[in-house]
Amino acid sequence: MSSDVVTRFAPSPTGFLHIGGARTALFNWLYARGRGGKFLLRIEDTDRARSTPEATAAILQGMEWLGLDHDGDVVSQFDNAPRHAAVAHELLAKGAAFKCFATQDEIEAFRETAKAEGRSTLYRSPWRDAAADTHPDAPFVIRIKAPLEGETIIQDAVQGDVIIRNDQLDDMVLLRSDGTPVYMLAVVVDDHDMGVTHVIRGDDHLNNAARQMMIYHGMGWDVPVWSHIPLIHGSDGKKLSKRHGALGAQEYQAMGYPAAGMRNYLARLGWSHGDDEFFTDAQAQDWFDLDGIRRSPAQFDLKKLENICGQHIAVSDDAALRQECEAYLAAAGLPPLTSEQSLRFEAALYCLKERAKTLPELLEKAHFSLTSRPITADDKASKHLDDVSRGILTELTPQLQNASWNKETLEEVMNGFAAAKDTKFGKLAGPLRAALAGRAVTPSVFDMMLVLGHDETIARLTDAAN
Repeated sequence: MSSDVVTRFAPSPTGFLHIGGARTALFNWLYARGRGGKFLLRIEDTDRARSTPEATAAILQGMEWLGLDHDGDVVSQFDNAPRHAAVAHELLAKGAAFKCFATQDEIEAFRETAKAEGRSTLYRSPWRDAAADTHPDAPFVIRIKAPLEGETIIQDAVQGDVIIRNDQLDDMVLLRSDGTPVYMLAVVVDDHDMGVTHVIRGDDHLNNAARQMMIYHGMGWDVPVWSHIPLIHGSDGKKLSKRHGALGAQEYQAMGYPAAGMRNYLARLGWSHGDDEFFTDAQAQDWFDLDGIRRSPAQFDLKKLENICGQHIAVSDDAALRQECEAYLAAAGLPPLTSEQSLRFEAALYCLKERAKTLPELLEKAHFSLTSRPITADDKASKHLDDVSRGILTELTPQLQNASWNKETLEEVMNGFAAAKDTKFGKLAGPLRAALAGRAVTPSVFDMMLVLGHDETIARLTDAAN
């Protein structure tokens, strides 16, 4: 086995990228990237009846949104079927596997008898040690010879040593009678051929490890480091399902969660680094290790996800954040920003991004920069545009016409105007918010004026005054 770390994510293309699968991909990505290793992607599309190109595309899009880049080309498990079959025949030649001519009816009869007699229904084929000259000219499957005595120890980096009694292992089918390989064989052969050193996957695959180890041992191959991670549960402690909310990675994109926040939150689902809750990708790659993964299931909590996402929005680069918002609009099927809106939105981010937890919330707070004249005030804002307020705006606007357009000068003009009216600036804020944004709750009046610029600000104030 190479000393270089190689991990893989191997989803089945039967649906979207489930959020649990996304976390598995993330853990593999973090482990490889943090060690200068390779992170590979394999589509396990051997189930031709259920595998679809649309599902494969959804998985790839979900990975792209999450920023989980992989090394090399995407591997199709189905394309490797001839190689899988060849390994089954090699195991046969080595004496580690055998031809089984038992029919399905004979197997069912065995199990029914065993059940009636209170014996184990684990099938033991009478063809396991049969001489080749006794083989009939009939269809057969190739089965591996499972060890009959002793124990198999799965040395797991997360679960510790897991002991399986060998009398609980069956002579697993490797190759069906039609010559097609089974999933268990395909996984092992692909992992070996791809040079995978660490298999990080859900703990629902833990028992599979003991059966897959029979193939590794039969071929004389190095067994990878196993790491079986607990599944994700909902806030009620039950396995995550549709009743807990969206399940597909792309659904979370369409709901407006930033990818960096989702990566951060998913990393914390079942793994920890001290008390750190918020961290960057670079920190996660540096810190992530298998011994930090907990054995108990993690609970998915939308409120915690939003809190983490809000922190990532606050520290995001403005241009990158604008691009992510535009990608969110596309994912949600909403109209794109115009060129003017895009420029003004990015200019406004400095005064908005510390107050939003999701991208839709951020866009809502940016309403003043995205709307265009004439500004229509909502019901609450309209109350601040009575005749007296319009008169105030009529008097104030000329004083702003020739003002230098910076925060200090604008504050000086506003406060001077308020003092002349024997009032406080707070009394002016309501009409100004209504005029500039059409809303009663907005960012600071001065921030809005700076983002909108001199001409647009004067035009909006003039519109409202009239």
